[in-house]
Amino acid sequence: MVVFSEDHIKETTRRGRIEVICGSMFSGKTEELIRRLKRAKFAKQRVEIFKPAIDVRYSEENVVSHDSHTISSTPIDSSASILLFTSEIDVVGIDEAQFFDKGLVNVCNQLANDGVRVIVAGLDMDFRGVPFGPMPELCAIADEVSKVHAICVKCGELASFSHRTVNNDKQVLLGETAEYEPLCRRCYQEAMEEDKKKRE
Repeated sequence: MVVFSEDHIKETTRRGRIEVICGSMFSGKTEELIRRLKRAKFAKQRVEIFKPAIDVRYSEENVVSHDSHTISSTPIDSSASILLFTSEIDVVGIDEAQFFDKGLVNVCNQLANDGVRVIVAGLDMDFRGVPFGPMPELCAIADEVSKVHAICVKCGELASFSHRTVNNDKQVLLGETAEYEPLCRRCYQEAMEEDKKKRE
């Protein structure tokens, strides 16, 4: 007789839910998303991963973390497209959710209500410290929210803010360490004051 552990039963029972992984740049959001999705695949679940088509920093098709962990994905332009690919799917992963339209909230709710486990990763705030895209609403409807942190490059404390180090006011600016740095609240406020003085 095979006895399954409680974790195994939780992983394999089809129960709709929404899990949100949020935080600043370089906090390990995508890495955690990939870890959960690979675990679901290991549990023989049917998994589909989506990312915004505009995010081609590391790969046009794969979801890739800053630490170069990777998992294959489907790039899409609209959140509504997710529903076209998710029949017969147990787990849906969505990376860089902040870049999707507001319709993503209804899509995630519909999937979860249909018994799909939905795992969403994204920036909770933009470079101005303002809630980003559909992320606030996703956090509100989620069954579980995991806020992950980077390390402040100025003082070594936990970082929750993504400071843009280049002069560009567009909300969406894909970038890496050349364009962004993770900062704690105090260092972020100081950096924003310095930026303001430079513009004056």
